[in-house]
Amino acid sequence: MEKMTNQNEPVISIKGLHKSFGDLQVLKGVDFTLNKGENVAILGRSGMGKSVLIKIIIGLLKPDKGEVIALGKNIEDLNGSELDKLRTRIGFSFQNSALYDSMNLYQNIAFPLKMNNKRLSKKDIDLNVKRLLGAVGMMDKIDQMPAELSGGQKKRASIARTLILNPEIMLYDEPTAGLDPKTSTEINNMINKVQHQFDTSSIIITHDLTCAKNTSDRIVILHDGKIVNEGTFNDVFNSEEEYLKDFYNYNFIK
Repeated sequence: MEKMTNQNEPVISIKGLHKSFGDLQVLKGVDFTLNKGENVAILGRSGMGKSVLIKIIIGLLKPDKGEVIALGKNIEDLNGSELDKLRTRIGFSFQNSALYDSMNLYQNIAFPLKMNNKRLSKKDIDLNVKRLLGAVGMMDKIDQMPAELSGGQKKRASIARTLILNPEIMLYDEPTAGLDPKTSTEINNMINKVQHQFDTSSIIITHDLTCAKNTSDRIVILHDGKIVNEGTFNDVFNSEEEYLKDFYNYNFIK
């Protein structure tokens, strides 16, 4: 069953976004809105600007033209400390999990909390870390090193570390990449659990249509630097556009 699109107030609003690298135009006038409490999957082939869009949202790249409003803040107007503060409200779950190899799982989850809230007691940190590890089903791995974890366990650990600062927005970069079908399903379920249990709004960048269908309230297609389709999964993929048929067939018809 498809999820219903949320029509609440926007937490991210993008208007007329352009970005080029030399002669290469990557984004050519993107307009996009993420509503509060909503999961949106952004789909598109490699090189279509998905990762560039995410980096602009969190201020790692500056657009050539256009406006990005995140949680009521115009990204272009923020200085360094203001941008850092905003980033604590926007969680980014990296494709490669980005865990620190020299730290065990407990230390990895605790690290953002220690860095961003130095007044917290050891007891408070301990309670928060164990709460998050319990939420993602990883308490039994609390003392293990990243090298001892499976790909799916690393993904869940990455999500827990992102959630430790109670972000209002979650950004998932290819959350099921490289995972087997069973583990991919577990991660999809985790994304849905995070949305409801932690009251987050999320952008999910993925090539995996099963992930997009099962986790999103709305699908957005980024093609040739522009958003060309959006709606429910069925609305989007009932289109006769050839590039959408090819994308669907690649995922579901082998």
